[in-house]
Amino acid sequence: MSSLGSSERKLLLEVARSSVARAVEGLELLEDLPQNEILHRPGGAFVTLRARKRLRGCIGQLPSRDPLVRVVAHCAKSAALEDPRFAPLRKHELPEIRIEISVLSPLEDVTPQQIEVGKHGLVVSRGWLRGVLLPQVAIEFGWNAGRFLEETLAKAGLEADAWKDPQTRIQAFTADVFSESEFTSGDAAQP
Repeated sequence: MSSLGSSERKLLLEVARSSVARAVEGLELLEDLPQNEILHRPGGAFVTLRARKRLRGCIGQLPSRDPLVRVVAHCAKSAALEDPRFAPLRKHELPEIRIEISVLSPLEDVTPQQIEVGKHGLVVSRGWLRGVLLPQVAIEFGWNAGRFLEETLAKAGLEADAWKDPQTRIQAFTADVFSESEFTSGDAAQP
């Protein structure tokens, strides 16, 4: 998917925020989604929730036939309630939650030598095992390409040298990453 304009980014963040709020209140997902042609194209995305700059939930869906706006709504709800690493988000936490969205490009097969830290996110798979890491993860932890691949393999439950097995598939994607802080003033004073 090509880069989104400011209005599409803002709409997706509003959908994500509304989906998170509805989820913690026990309400169903939004049915009245923005009627924007670009947002109804098929796509994949991850929605990341942070509280006081710490991860509070992150769920995504790889590119599919589902409309991007529905993917974002579903992933936002899931990040709030279903990330197995965290207890479900509670209503009193909503004011401190900051939302980041990563809209994914289509997946492309790559070799380990083609991995570019900061540009590529990775998907590694073998059989039913699969691991996914967003491009910003390698930057956040200061990993080189080799370490990034090893960490993605570990996330899939595979050994560090599993990339050598011809049955292991390595795919890369890029991400259009944006957050609420781009659209709010005074965010530095927020938790």
